[in-house]
Amino acid sequence: MHRHSFLIDKITNSIEDAQTGKSYKTEVVPVELTDFKTVLKKNGWRFNWRKEHKHAERQLYKILVEGDVNIQGLISLQPVENYIELHLIETAPHNYGKSKKYVGVPGNLVAFACKMSFDTGFEGFVGFRAKTQLIQHYVDTLGAELIFKDRMCISGISAKKLVNSYYKNYISG
Repeated sequence: MHRHSFLIDKITNSIEDAQTGKSYKTEVVPVELTDFKTVLKKNGWRFNWRKEHKHAERQLYKILVEGDVNIQGLISLQPVENYIELHLIETAPHNYGKSKKYVGVPGNLVAFACKMSFDTGFEGFVGFRAKTQLIQHYVDTLGAELIFKDRMCISGISAKKLVNSYYKNYISG
């Protein structure tokens, strides 16, 4: 199981052009086998997504700007008993650093995980492991809670708030 080191650059209502602030509609859809030809370390991706795909119990998703085939980020999720386990998350190489194309990709993917949890009847509960130095960052940006050592979760009000940031009025109450 991976310890996460993703940074939430900004909670947006979609993903935004880093230069202009223009917001774009997105869609999160299952990864296709042909995607593994492009999401490679030699192309700047940090994780081996083909290896991640070999875990049959995990579901891989990609985030796209509506009408564009370029992958903006990837996430690996697994429904477990009564929550969603977030195994791996990564923003595309062109969304890193000072010259990044889009902001809001990691937040959008985590919101998708929380939405999946609500849709599955798990009350928005998403669990993951975090690198020690990023625990406070996840508390501050996602409203995550530290459960034990490096185990964190997002649930309840924090999950609703995150889902509703990206999926307008998806969850009432």
